[in-house]
Amino acid sequence: MPRWIFVLAFALVFYGNGAAFIESFVNYPSWHLIGNDAFLNYHKFIGPRVIAFLVVPAVLGTVFTIVLLRSRPAAIPVWSVWAAILLQLVVWVSTATIQIPIQLQLAVQGASPELLERLMETNWWFRRVPYSVCAVLFLWMAARAIRPDERGA
Repeated sequence: MPRWIFVLAFALVFYGNGAAFIESFVNYPSWHLIGNDAFLNYHKFIGPRVIAFLVVPAVLGTVFTIVLLRSRPAAIPVWSVWAAILLQLVVWVSTATIQIPIQLQLAVQGASPELLERLMETNWWFRRVPYSVCAVLFLWMAARAIRPDERGA
C-alpha cells in the first residue's frame, strides 16, 4: 500500500504542476488581451473549471503527501515528506492570502493591469517556485524508491 500512496501523490503533484504551469504561463498572460466586458464573463466561465481540473487534484496531491507520513516506501525518508508538505503549504497559504483575494477583486472590477501583474508575480514566487521544488523533491523520492536494493544485487 505505501507504494501506491506514493505513486498517487507523485502523479497528483506532477499533474498539479503541469496544470498550474498552463494556468500561469498560458492563461494568465492572455488576460491582458481580453477587454474588460469580456473579461468578467471569461473569468466567471473559467473559475469553476480551474477549481475542478487544477485545485481539486492539487488538494488531493497534498492529502496523499500527508498520508505518506504514515505510509511511505521505506526508502523515502520522512524529512523529505515533511519538506514536500511545507512546500505545498507555502502554495496553499499564498493561494488563500494573496491569489484568491486578487481573483475576487478581478471578478468584481474586471481586468486590471495592476492586479494581473500582482497575480502573475506573486504566483511565480509563492506558487510556481515552491511547487516546482516540491516536484523535484518527488523525483528524488521516486529515484530512491525505485533504485535496486544494493543488499540484494
